[in-house]
Amino acid sequence: MNYQLAISKIFKVNSKHIKMYFALLKQQGLSEIYINSILKCLRAFFKYCIGEEYIENNPCLKVSWSKEKKVIIKTFNDDEVVNMLNYYTFSNFLSTRNKTILACFLDTGIRNLELYTIRNEDIKERYIIIHGKGNKERYVPITPLLKKYMIKYERIKDIYFRDKFNIEDYYFLSRTGKKMTVEANENILRKAGKKANIRLEIRCSTHTCRHYYAQAQLRNGLDVYSLSRLLGHENISITKRYLQSLKDEDIVEMSTKTSPLMNLK
Repeated sequence: MNYQLAISKIFKVNSKHIKMYFALLKQQGLSEIYINSILKCLRAFFKYCIGEEYIENNPCLKVSWSKEKKVIIKTFNDDEVVNMLNYYTFSNFLSTRNKTILACFLDTGIRNLELYTIRNEDIKERYIIIHGKGNKERYVPITPLLKKYMIKYERIKDIYFRDKFNIEDYYFLSRTGKKMTVEANENILRKAGKKANIRLEIRCSTHTCRHYYAQAQLRNGLDVYSLSRLLGHENISITKRYLQSLKDEDIVEMSTKTSPLMNLK
């Protein structure tokens, strides 16, 4: 942008320049989602410049967000989830750990990096403290079923590491007592997905578990604002993409559950 418009001073940048820049990006075939992510970064940058008194006004505030196309997020179906969970058993430490990790991804919607950093002290009676992006803490609930898995895992973990030393203080551990890696977590899911015959068009990853969690919560009646907080999104615009991915029949089913007359006492 500076090369084309010969702008070298930040205070000379105005909304017209930014709009011309985005028009160029659209001509290059970049998506609306990508362009909006750039606008988000520019808004933050110019806000910082105002705070440092380099400029007085944020030129991005007069630039509209690009209208994003409806994104259909494909994820696991319920049968695939059941088959993946059933692949691992409670027969030994590794299988129990893998089953609990998989259940944690599916029942909390947390990111791989977030599970990777869970320490023992983060596990509470009814919730887990998650250290998310930007060092922001949030809570995710421990459902009765997940609690059942965690109790079994904790018991077998205590026995497995009873006589071992130098065990790291993380909740999920490798066979040597070290913190699990993000790669190992992905392998756990891929292995279960392969055995569960996941559809070819579905990417078998921990982030797809997050997609499944979000859509399942919406189908079961959770509002988009609460879901946004559970997922650790900065705003609901990201969370709304999951709502857009629901089928019309899912929306009808949700509205039946929340019918004003059906819920009269």
